[in-house]
Amino acid sequence: MRVNAARIFLFANNSNDISIRRWNIISKDHQINEEIRAKEVRLVGSEGEQLGIKPFREAMQMAIDANLDLVNVAPQAKPPVCRIMDYGKFRYEQQKKEKEARKNQKIVDLKEVWFRANIEEHDYQTKFRNVIKFLNEGDKVKCSVRFRGREITHSKLGQKILERVANEVGELCVVERMPKLEGRSMIMILAPKQSH
Repeated sequence: MRVNAARIFLFANNSNDISIRRWNIISKDHQINEEIRAKEVRLVGSEGEQLGIKPFREAMQMAIDANLDLVNVAPQAKPPVCRIMDYGKFRYEQQKKEKEARKNQKIVDLKEVWFRANIEEHDYQTKFRNVIKFLNEGDKVKCSVRFRGREITHSKLGQKILERVANEVGELCVVERMPKLEGRSMIMILAPKQSH
């Protein structure tokens, strides 16, 4: 990931010393400090207390005095709502929450298992074990029977194989899509049952 060069802001406060505020711009979700273009803002303190409507410069000075950032949290409000906060810490906690949410999210893959119209029992059992494994892992399974040459005239054989698979894994899954002929293949999709 490429991060823009760090921005450095220099602010002079009342004691004539200069405090340097530096952070990497991670995203443009909020307007921060000098990016805010309003003449006056509704100010919220660092502890969440309402400080009322203040001129922008006064609000900016209060943020500098607290050694924090002035962040525009509601730009569409009249006047915009700004909060005094540590923006770097805020972004870090926000990214941590997003990462946690992604970690808890289950991504369902679609796995495919191919059968033949004249499949032998041993080959069938091997492919059937794969179907069970994928369903137990929480993935959808696309079961396909591929017909070669004149096998297409015996599409009922393929349908019987797919119906046998569906019956044998009935307690693990639901048939999301019944066997259907598409070109030279017959396709059925199985989805795992939701465990509550």
